[in-house]
Amino acid sequence: MPDPESTELNQAILAYTGIADTRLQLGRQYISLDNERWVGPVGWRQNSVTMDAFSLTNQSLTGLEVFYAYVDNVNRLFGEEHPTLDDWDMDSHIVHLAYSGLPHVNLAGYGYFLEFEDQASQALSTRTLGARLSGGYPLNDDLKLLYTAEYAEQDDYADGRARDADYYWLSAGVKFNGITVKVSQEQLSGNGTYSLTTPLATVHAHNGWADQFLASALSPNGLPDGLVDTRVHISGKLAGIKLVARYHDYSSDNDDYDYGTEWNLLAVKPISKQLKVVAKYADYSADDNATNSARNPVQSTDTRKFWVMADFSF
Repeated sequence: MPDPESTELNQAILAYTGIADTRLQLGRQYISLDNERWVGPVGWRQNSVTMDAFSLTNQSLTGLEVFYAYVDNVNRLFGEEHPTLDDWDMDSHIVHLAYSGLPHVNLAGYGYFLEFEDQASQALSTRTLGARLSGGYPLNDDLKLLYTAEYAEQDDYADGRARDADYYWLSAGVKFNGITVKVSQEQLSGNGTYSLTTPLATVHAHNGWADQFLASALSPNGLPDGLVDTRVHISGKLAGIKLVARYHDYSSDNDDYDYGTEWNLLAVKPISKQLKVVAKYADYSADDNATNSARNPVQSTDTRKFWVMADFSF
C-alpha cells in the first residue's frame, strides 16, 4: 500500500472573485480536468494529489470556460517525507478550454506544459496538446446514445527526455432506464524505448484498478511498448446500490502482443447522507506469451486486489 503513515494539508487557498465571471486562487488546491486522464487529485487515498499553484477560471463568454494554472509544486500521495517519491518541484503551465454551447456535445482543448525541476524527475517534462469531444444524444425518454473522442500529441519539453508520442480515446455506448453500457478503446503510444506518460493523472481510475500500469505512468520511459486498452463498462443501480462492472483487454502498441485481461467490480451502498460503504475488486490475469514475460515483470504477473471502505463526508 503506498499510503504514508501521515496526513498532509490538502487545501489552503486565497480566492478572489471581484472580477466579473472570474475566480483567482493562490495556494494549495485541487485541480481536476475532464476525466482526470491528464490532471486529477487521486481523491481516494490517505493524501490527495494537490498543487501549490496560482489558477484562473473565467466564464465571461457564454458556454466557454477558460482555465489556466501555474504550478510550482505537486504534493504527491506518498507524502513529502518519502525517500524517493516525495513532492515534485515544478515550473509548469496548465491551459484548458471547455465549451458547452452546442447541443448534445461538450468540447475541450488543452495544453499541458510540464517542467519538472528536480534532477531525478526532469526527464518526465513534456508538452501535451489535445482536444476532446464528449456528449450524449437522447433518442427518447428512456434511451440515450453516449460518445467520446479524444486525441493528443506529446513531445519533450524543457529538460525532458526526447519524446514523440500520441494518444487517442474512443468510446460509444447507451444509457437505458438507468443502466449504462459503453465500449471503449484507449491508446498510449509506445515505440519500444518510451511511451506517452501521464504523471499528473488520477492513474488508478484508468487502465484497471489492479494498478498494473500505474507505475509506468510515473516513469520517464512510461511503458516502453505502449498500451492499447479495449474495455467494456456496465453500471447501474439495484435496490439503491450503485453497481459497476468493467472488463479490460490489454495489448501493446509496439510489436502488438498481449499484456493480459482484467475484471473490475464495484458496489457502493449509501447508509446516510454523509456515510457510504464501498466494496471494490480487481482481478488481473497476465498473458503468458514469451514477449510479455521477458519485457514486463509487472504486467506478466497475475494480481488480485479487494477493498472495503467507509466514506464519511461532512
